Amino acid sequence: MGGVTDREADSTVPAADPVPFDLASMRKQYRAEGLSETELAATPVEQFARWFKQAATDGGLFEPNAMVVSTADAEGRPSSRTVLLKHFDEQGFVFYTNYDSRKARELDANPYVSLLFPWHPMARQVVVTGVARRTGRDETAAYFRTRPHGSQLGAWASAQSTMVAGRRALDAAYAELAARYPEGEQVPVPPHWGGFRVVPEAVEFWQGRENRLHDRLRYVAEGGGSWRVERLSP
Repeated sequence: MGGVTDREADSTVPAADPVPFDLASMRKQYRAEGLSETELAATPVEQFARWFKQAATDGGLFEPNAMVVSTADAEGRPSSRTVLLKHFDEQGFVFYTNYDSRKARELDANPYVSLLFPWHPMARQVVVTGVARRTGRDETAAYFRTRPHGSQLGAWASAQSTMVAGRRALDAAYAELAARYPEGEQVPVPPHWGGFRVVPEAVEFWQGRENRLHDRLRYVAEGGGSWRVERLSP
């Protein structure tokens, strides 16, 4: 006997919309004021310092030093995560991590990296592309000593990016360390933990503008400490 197949029957039932929003119509009109070449600082780090100060004071941002760090493995497969910027100067942008983590392993295999600062409330982005190098142990130790006691213990308790049996196992590892190094006692710097300094090769400053005609000004390193500024089409 003939009949309606499951496929045919299912086709009469309207598919549920997986997204309860009209994404195509979700948009904001950005500011009229923009960014011109005449306003730029001499170096990208100076310009970054200007924008970072505004983001940290007037921008109303939660953790303005939060940045998306994008790496790729030896085969070119990318991965991204949010990390906190802990220092920047003319030598580069510094963050800290477990050297056994996925990002650190990928940087060891492929040191090219991208940093993205998504300052959405200000309709601004900064994109840093460059090469990551490990910081020296003295610099790492100096920063480690500034971390809260609990964060120091956490650097030991977490074998970052590896499988863990469950939350209880992680909490138990932390509790054991807390008993071994109570508050007030110095925690040694983990040998598997340290910093990366991203030496910039290019830094793009993106300012959202009306009608999606954004300002994109990019510093490109030319050697000897000099920089070329390019305007990119939005």
